[in-house]
Parts: sequence; structure tokens; C-alpha cells
Amino acid sequence: MAAAPKADTQNDDSTMSASAQGKPDKPAGMGVRLAHVANSDQPVVANYTALNVSPGMVFLDFGFLEPGMLAALPRVAKQGGKLPERLNGKLAVRVAMGYDAMANLHQQLGRVLAGLSATAERGRKGGG
Repeated sequence: MAAAPKADTQNDDSTMSASAQGKPDKPAGMGVRLAHVANSDQPVVANYTALNVSPGMVFLDFGFLEPGMLAALPRVAKQGGKLPERLNGKLAVRVAMGYDAMANLHQQLGRVLAGLSATAERGRKGGG
């Protein structure tokens, strides 16, 4: 297995220590720039995720299920029709990561969801 290329790092004012900028101390950040390999810079569309845990690693499977089929499932269920036992989709990408990276991803997703929730709440209160 070939080793992954090392990520380039960059340092800019946004990664400078908070106390050096005259702001309250908070953990210093480091800018990271990831270089793409082959077509890894192309976005992958996924509407399905699954996690599989193994010792020391978590595998995240991102897949794609046809939207038309997903939209038809509630109609079939409402009409009392037989639902399929299995749905066939395409594996878009599988990501393996250690528990520490998973914890970091969890924190980042939490911040994104909190921001989206706050934005939606402001939109309901202020109309925009």
C-alpha cells in the first residue's frame, strides 16, 4: 500500500495565538492544506451513511440511493404495499479513521449543526 502524500501546512493570521492578537486565550490552531491525489478533489454525492466499528478504527461508508426510489417508499407503505427487503445503492466512498479522528469529526459536526440551528432560529424570529 502506498503512503499517502503529506499535507502541506500553511500559517496565516487566523492561526496565530489568540493572546498574540490581544484576544482571550483559546487553543491555537494550525492551518492545514490537503493536496489532492488523482480525482480526490471531486465532490462525492451521498445520501446514505453507515458506520462499522472495529478494534482501533471506524469505517464510514457513504453511499447513494436513487432519490426516486426513496420517494416511492412512503407511498408504497401508505398504500399497504410490500416494501423491499433490501435496497440496492452504490458505495460512493469508504473512509477508515481512528477513534481520535472520529472524535474530532464529531466535534466539527456538532459545531456545524449548532450553527445551522442558530441560523434557522434567527430566520424564524427575524424573517431572514
